[in-house]
Amino acid sequence: MSRLGRTPISIPKGVEVKASPGAVHIKGPKGTQEMKLPLGITLKMEGQEVVVERNEELEPSKAAHGLYRSLLKNALIGVTEGFEIRLSLVGVGYRANVVGNKLDMQLGFSHPTLIEIPKGVQVTVDKGVAISVKGLDKREVGQFAAAVRAMKPPEPYKGKGVRYENEYVRKKEGKAAKGKA
Repeated sequence: MSRLGRTPISIPKGVEVKASPGAVHIKGPKGTQEMKLPLGITLKMEGQEVVVERNEELEPSKAAHGLYRSLLKNALIGVTEGFEIRLSLVGVGYRANVVGNKLDMQLGFSHPTLIEIPKGVQVTVDKGVAISVKGLDKREVGQFAAAVRAMKPPEPYKGKGVRYENEYVRKKEGKAAKGKA
């Protein structure tokens, strides 16, 4: 049995968890989230704790036990604290701006790069080069941040591009000039 799947999750104050067959509804101070549960995975409420249980006979529930416990824990963190990923633009002339529901980035291309911001994600730009991506769903926040980074990943020679806030980019030495023999 999954060790991670067996550990109970404590419900923070101000959070409401309603379990119905095949789904979970979580309501907290920052918003609400709904999560579908696969066949064989159930929730058991024990006071201020939730335990994810599985049907031993079903093989798919055995494989997903720890996964759905982690997804439930992330949903609880999302409705109480939320998730945030910070990106920074490194390069001369690189800048970003939020226009309506799109992120407009100037990344050294001949055209501006527009990325549509998903509904559950808030994006703010500070000083034109620091991008902050916030939201309730960890997957959505991470997916959008990865899509922004993929527009111009940091290159190893000058380090220019879009990078995560604390990302280290190992720099390579450029091509050496041939000396006279």
